[in-house]
Amino acid sequence: MAAVTDDEIIKKRLLIEGDGGNDDKRLNSLLKTFIRWCQTSDSDEESDATLQRILSMTSQCEYTMEKSVQVYQMNLKEHKNYEQLTKQIEQQIKDAQEKISECKQELQQAKRIRKNRQEYDALAKVIQRHPDRQETTKQLDSLDKELSTLEDTKESLEHKLELRKKQFHVLIAAIHEMQRILEEDKKLEDEMETS
Repeated sequence: MAAVTDDEIIKKRLLIEGDGGNDDKRLNSLLKTFIRWCQTSDSDEESDATLQRILSMTSQCEYTMEKSVQVYQMNLKEHKNYEQLTKQIEQQIKDAQEKISECKQELQQAKRIRKNRQEYDALAKVIQRHPDRQETTKQLDSLDKELSTLEDTKESLEHKLELRKKQFHVLIAAIHEMQRILEEDKKLEDEMETS
C-alpha cells in the first residue's frame, strides 16, 4: 500500500470538514479559555486581556456561525433555483419532444405529398402520350365515316362483280353456243363436201 502524502491528507480533511472544520476546535478553545478565566483570579489587566480574547473568539464563532447560516440559506436558494431550472429544462424537453413529433408528422405528410406528386407526374406523362378525348372522338368519327364509305364501296364493287360474273356467264354461254353453232356448220359443210 502506497504511503499517503500530507497533501492528500489535507485534501481529504478539507473535503470532509469543509470550511467549518475548525469550529469544534474554536468552541473547545473558547470553552477552555472561559473556564480558565472563571476559575482564575488574575489581575485586572490579565483578566481584561483574557476577556478580550474570549470576546474575540466569540466574535469569530458568531461570524463563522453567521457565515454558515448564510451559506445554508444560499444553498437553499440555489437548491430552489436548480429545481426551477430542472422544471424549466424538463418542460423544454417536453416541448422539444412535441415539436419533434409534430415535425415527424409534417415530414411524413410531406413525403406522402411528394410521392403523390411523383405519381401524378408519371400519370400525367402517360396521359400526355395519348391523344385527348375530343381528338380521339374526332378520329373515331372519321374512321366510322371512312368505314361506312369503304362498306358502301365494297357493296358497290360486290354488286359490280356479281354483274360482271353474270355478264361473263352470259358471254361464256354465248361462246359455247357460238362454238356449237360453228361445229354444226362445220359438220354441215363436211357433209356437203362428202356428198
